Amino acid sequence: MRVLITAPYHEKGLFEIKQEFGEVIYRSWKENGRAYNEDELLALMYETEAEALITEHDHVTEKVINANAHLHFIGVCRGTPSNVALAAATRHGIPVFYTPARNAQAVAEMFIANVISFLRHTIPAVNWLRQRRWDQGAHTSYLEFKGNELAGKRVGIVGFGAIGQLIAKLIENYPCQIAYYDPYIDAAAFPSYQQLGLEELFSTSDIVSVHLPVTGDTKGMIDRKLFSLMRPHALFVNTARAVVVNRNDLYQVLSQQGIRGAILDVFDNEPPDELDYKIIDLPNVLPTPHIAGATHEVEDHHVRILNQVLTEWFTAGHHRAERLANREILTSSI
Repeated sequence: MRVLITAPYHEKGLFEIKQEFGEVIYRSWKENGRAYNEDELLALMYETEAEALITEHDHVTEKVINANAHLHFIGVCRGTPSNVALAAATRHGIPVFYTPARNAQAVAEMFIANVISFLRHTIPAVNWLRQRRWDQGAHTSYLEFKGNELAGKRVGIVGFGAIGQLIAKLIENYPCQIAYYDPYIDAAAFPSYQQLGLEELFSTSDIVSVHLPVTGDTKGMIDRKLFSLMRPHALFVNTARAVVVNRNDLYQVLSQQGIRGAILDVFDNEPPDELDYKIIDLPNVLPTPHIAGATHEVEDHHVRILNQVLTEWFTAGHHRAERLANREILTSSI
């Protein structure tokens, strides 16, 4: 089988794929300077005569899949395969695998780092120091930038998947009180944490952190009503997807200082539009440009996860739903 790999892949991972399937053509999108668009990917797959594809950000559209209906599989090195036309792949019986939790450690660490930085006024203090403003007494900065500790805070996690669970595990011994909202989780599996309704979580948490996938139900789910329930000192964190939050409502609560502030890694438009920048420029917002999952180690994780599932599926013959994005194909012959 000839496998085209456009996702970043290390040498050991490439060797494993070659051992598993026979031939590897490695054309990382990084060499292209950006993800391959529809026409570029069509041309590349035609040129390489690919029989399988491992991608990360490329535009694997319905047109691409229809032109390559012979593919044995599509592997997507992402937490969600949002760049792939799943319905088209399912129609052609092509399994689409993905790598959930590849960036869980990275996102969890950045959550902790940015929450502590916000609570301790680290960035304003650095700017104050660089502006040569330490021209008064020795205790000026001590008084001006006195902040809060993460320890003792009640953290509410909206969406208790791999990332939410890892954050809870990492901060429970600070110690923090952990509550979560997730209707798909069995509360008995996490006896140390409190499962709450969404409104109660927003109204009782010192920090609310969102880790939701984008679905028809979650788009715009975090809105004015929920923000109005938050405590005035509460902090809102979103390192998931911007569209699960009504950004107009978010801007209003932040600009009117209805809550203490927000830590945001995602925006409705990337690059941001005017309203996004209005949110970014607020003094009570700590914004980062969608980098919570951007570590070199994440690429190592996605190689490990995807290679493991491919081995289980094709060598061991274990056709399971775990890490399979289009589970419908399990009911059809493959």
